[in-house]
Amino acid sequence: MDDKTKGIIATLTATLLCGCPGLFGLCMGSMAAVTSFIPNADIDIFGSSDPKAALGMGVGMLCGGVIFVAIPVVVGIKTLRKPEA
Repeated sequence: MDDKTKGIIATLTATLLCGCPGLFGLCMGSMAAVTSFIPNADIDIFGSSDPKAALGMGVGMLCGGVIFVAIPVVVGIKTLRKPEA
């Protein structure tokens, strides 16, 4: 198996294991953050109805999602670039 094939397999694996959950975290985090600003919204974050809890969870999920989405990008760049001479 050559290096390019190994790089493609590593990138696909990182995308499935990190990229997809990262996109889910971005979607859920943005939804929770936006919901915290809606008046009279039915918020239930681990038993708390405080909008600050929804905002905190949303921002945390957004930060985690960005990190998880960045991992496959870094893996792809590191494994698929041409080695310097």
